[in-house]
Amino acid sequence: MVFDGARWSFSRQVLEKILMTIAHKPETAETTGIETNQVSETIGVESLTHGNLRSVSSTEGQTEELLPGKVIFVGAGPGNPDLLTVRAREVLGNTVRTITDEQVLEGVRAFVATEIPVPEDKLQAAEDEYERICIEAKENGARRKPARPAPPTAAEITEVADATPAQIVELVQEALAHGGDVIRLVTGNPLSSDTTLAEISAVSEAGMEFQVVPGMSLPATVPAFAGIALGSTYTETDVNGQDLDWDQLASAPQPLVLQARMQDLSRIAEELKARNMPADTPVSVTANGTTRLQRTYDTTLGLLHKLDAELNGPLVVTLGKGVDDRSKYSWWENRALYGWRVLVPRAKEQAASMSERLSSHGAIPQEVPTISVEPPRNPAQMERAIKGIVEGRYQWVVLTSVNAVKAVWEKITEFGLDSRSFAGVRIAAVGEKTAAEIRALGITPELLPARTRQNAQGLVDVFPEYFEELDPVGRVLLPRADIATDVLVDGLTNLGWEVEDVVAYRTVRAAPPSADIRDMIKTGGFDAVAFTSSSTVKNLVGIAGKPHQRTIVACIGPMTAATAEELGLRVDVMPEIAEVPELIDALAEHVADLRAKGELPPPRKKRRRRKAS
Repeated sequence: MVFDGARWSFSRQVLEKILMTIAHKPETAETTGIETNQVSETIGVESLTHGNLRSVSSTEGQTEELLPGKVIFVGAGPGNPDLLTVRAREVLGNTVRTITDEQVLEGVRAFVATEIPVPEDKLQAAEDEYERICIEAKENGARRKPARPAPPTAAEITEVADATPAQIVELVQEALAHGGDVIRLVTGNPLSSDTTLAEISAVSEAGMEFQVVPGMSLPATVPAFAGIALGSTYTETDVNGQDLDWDQLASAPQPLVLQARMQDLSRIAEELKARNMPADTPVSVTANGTTRLQRTYDTTLGLLHKLDAELNGPLVVTLGKGVDDRSKYSWWENRALYGWRVLVPRAKEQAASMSERLSSHGAIPQEVPTISVEPPRNPAQMERAIKGIVEGRYQWVVLTSVNAVKAVWEKITEFGLDSRSFAGVRIAAVGEKTAAEIRALGITPELLPARTRQNAQGLVDVFPEYFEELDPVGRVLLPRADIATDVLVDGLTNLGWEVEDVVAYRTVRAAPPSADIRDMIKTGGFDAVAFTSSSTVKNLVGIAGKPHQRTIVACIGPMTAATAEELGLRVDVMPEIAEVPELIDALAEHVADLRAKGELPPPRKKRRRRKAS
C-alpha cells in the first residue's frame, strides 16, 4: 500500500478503526504480505494523539510529507484562569504551539501542552542548566544547592503585541510548518473582537483551515465581578482606538459597557457630555477584571478625566443604570483578605492546599519553601522499628504528622508489606489531617484528641495510662521528625509507657528565597504570614529574617505560637482547631474584624521602580 504523494487527511478515529480492523483480521495481513505489527511502520503513520497529525511517508523513496494542521482561535476569557471553558482547557492542553496576546495571564498560558510529554532534549537542557547553576552557586560560596527551577513543559509559546493580521498570518504559517495544530490565544471571546475578526479573515484568505473556541467576553463578565447588575438589556462596545458613532452610543440603552484604555477615558467623557449625557452619570472603571488584582473605581462622567489611579492594561468602563447599586452586589472585592499578600512558608509539596484556601478568601499567596523533607541519615532505626511492628514489640504507634505517616508507609511497602502489618497494634494520631492520611491506607486510628486540642499536649491528655496487669506490651513507637519537641515523649513516659523515639524523616532548611522576597518580608511587603509548624517559624527567620511589625502573624497551634514568640514575633491569630483550613479561616475572620473596627495595619509602602540604566 503506497500513497502517491497526494495529501491525505485522516481523523484520529478513522485511522484507529483501520488499524483495529487490520489487527483483528490476520488473514488480511497474510494476503497483503504485511505483518500486523508492522503496519504503522510500513505506511509511516507515527502519532495522531494530542491534536497533531504528524507525518505520512511512503515506503517507496522514503519521502515524508507533513499533513496540514489548522489554526484554532481560543478565547482566554477575561483573565481569571478559572473562567476558561472546558473545551479551551482541552485544546490548550493537547497543543504544543501557541501564539498569544501579551495580556493573557500566566495562569492561562500554564494550560498549554500539559497533556503532551516533554521532549527529552528539553529535559536534558533543563538538567544541564540546573547543574550549571549549582556549580556557579558553589563557586560563590553557597553551602546549599539552589532551589530547582520549575520543570520545562512541551509548550512553545510566542507572545505578540499590536501585531497586524498579516504579521499573525506569517507567524501562524511558520508554526504550521512544524506540523500539527497552532493555537491563537486571545483575550475575551474571539468573535467579539474586531481585531481578532480581522485575523480570522486573514487566516481564511490565506487558505488555512481554522476553528474557534469561544471564551467569556470582558463586557459580559467583568461588571459581574465588580458587582454591577447589567440586567437583561445593556450596550457594549470597544472604544479603544475605534471610530464610533457617538450619537448612537449616547442614545443606546443603558448601562453602557465600554472596553477601553487609560488614554480613552477623557475622550469618553468629552464625547458623551457633548451629547447631553448628564455629568453626574455614575461611572465605574475596572482594571485587571476577574483577577485577584481587580480594582474598581467609582466616579461620575464629569470627573472621569480626573481619575487618579494606576490603570494599566485593558479597562472595562460601565456607565449609567445599575452602577449606583454596585455596593449592594459587590462580592469579589469584598472578601476578607482581598488583595492581601500572604506569605506561605511551607514545604513546596504541602503549600497548595493553603494557597487555595487563601485564594478563596481573595488573598494573593506567596509560597516560600522553608523546609524540605528528607529521609533520615541512618535508616537502620526505622528498619528496626518496622520489624518491631511486625513482631508485635509495640502496643501503640503514635503518628504526629502526614510526613510521619508517609515515612512509615514507605518503609512498610519497601519491605513488601501492607496494612496487615499493623494487626494487633493500636494507632494514635495527633490530628484530623494525620488521621485522614492513615485512613487512606485502609487503617483506622483508635485514638484522636478533641478537635480543639489537636496537638502534642492534647494527645497526651487523652492517652491511656500504662497498667502492667492490663497491657501485654508497654512500649510505644513514636516515628517523627528529627527536630520534634519533647512534649510527647515526656508525657507518655509520665503515663508509664516506654517510648521508642525514632527519626522517621528530617526537615532540612531550604535555600533562601530571592532578594526581592527577603526585602518584602523585612519591610512589610506582606500583609500576613501563616505558620503551620515550629520548624517553619525557625527556618523562615533563619533564611529570610523576621517579618515586619505591620505583618499579621497567624500560627496553627500553641507550640508553633510559642516558637514564634520565643523568636520575638507578635502572634495575632491562632485557631481553636489546629488544621490548615481553620488557620486560614481564622486569619480571614481576624482581618474582617479589624476592618470593621477601622484598625487594619497601615497600607504597604509602594515599592519604588528602579530607573532603567
